[in-house]
Amino acid sequence: MSRQYRTERAYDVVLFGATGFVGALTAEYLAAHAPRGLRWAVAARDTAKLERLRERLAEIDPACAGLPVLRADVTDPASLRELADRTRVVATTVGPYLEHGEELVAACADAGTDYLDLCGEPEFVDLMYVRHDARARETGARLVHAAGFDSVPHDLGAYYTVRQLPEGVPLTVDGFVRVGAMFSGGTFASALNQFARGRRLLAAARDRERHEPRLVGRRVHASPGAPRYAGEVGAWALPLPTVDARIVRGSARALERYGPDFRYRHYAAVRTLPSALGAAAATGALLAAAQVPPVRRRLSDRIGPGDGPDEERRARSWFSVRFVGEGGGKRVFTEVSGGDPGYGDTAKMLAESALCLALDDLPAASGQVTTAVAMGESLIGRLRSAGIGFRVAAER
Repeated sequence: MSRQYRTERAYDVVLFGATGFVGALTAEYLAAHAPRGLRWAVAARDTAKLERLRERLAEIDPACAGLPVLRADVTDPASLRELADRTRVVATTVGPYLEHGEELVAACADAGTDYLDLCGEPEFVDLMYVRHDARARETGARLVHAAGFDSVPHDLGAYYTVRQLPEGVPLTVDGFVRVGAMFSGGTFASALNQFARGRRLLAAARDRERHEPRLVGRRVHASPGAPRYAGEVGAWALPLPTVDARIVRGSARALERYGPDFRYRHYAAVRTLPSALGAAAATGALLAAAQVPPVRRRLSDRIGPGDGPDEERRARSWFSVRFVGEGGGKRVFTEVSGGDPGYGDTAKMLAESALCLALDDLPAASGQVTTAVAMGESLIGRLRSAGIGFRVAAER
């Protein structure tokens, strides 16, 4: 399906799940920053809530008084197919994605519609690759998962670091994450589900690897790494078993700029040993609790998807991801930094990704692709303009 055909659709961008907490923040960002002439709409299953959201958006931009509201429901596949047929880009905040996500991915792959989500679930990403990548390549759809804090700063940060290093040589990049913020309810629910699905997660990863094209003349390795004291950043490095390393792996496999032999490791950076030991113990306890369904449900209910902190708390939140890249006799230190990762900046990343796919002149790409592969420098430029920092801290 040609992209020229898709320009004839009714909308450039549709935000699905707009009445949820992060969805509403994303809608507010679009109301404040979308360029004039962008044809966008909000979608959810409850039209009354959508209409109340539209009233709030009109306070930000009076033009939003006429913003289209579309009813779509994850339990109604026909409504999702109609949604995908009517727009060039769909951005969805409706998770957990293992429970609610596949029908929309399938609809976008069939319709040749670009798709974005906030998924931090490795199993879902791998399953969607196996089931829908080939169809998306046929239709020209770009299926982009993890377009929020999972995993934009890490994926684009590794990409940005690689571009500071020599070409055509083996490269290593380590990422160190520090966060001062609350986790979102959706992120917490996704983490609990992943902890409870270890065998199925591993099976999905192996199935994906069987379906992926074999790299010829290149090698790519990406893992959480092992616990250690990282003198290069002055912190204890704890392996982060999140989706981020897997997303970076996808970028490195797709882009030869990552070199003939690329390795990425992903860590949480903790300043003191007692804090590191406490974090490891807490993670172990959460992993054990997730194996008991009643305990898992009770924990999930404490921070439900759609819940979030107030504006004052979000304003105090921050994140920093520092990268150490080496190759060809050069060592570089870079940093990606911003504000509230779980809510405000995640909404910003999702919205700017949607605008980037809809409006920017981008490299040719289709199928399941990462933010680095689909948008790369263009999205980095947008995020910088929106207040998210990308910088080289030092070179040696």
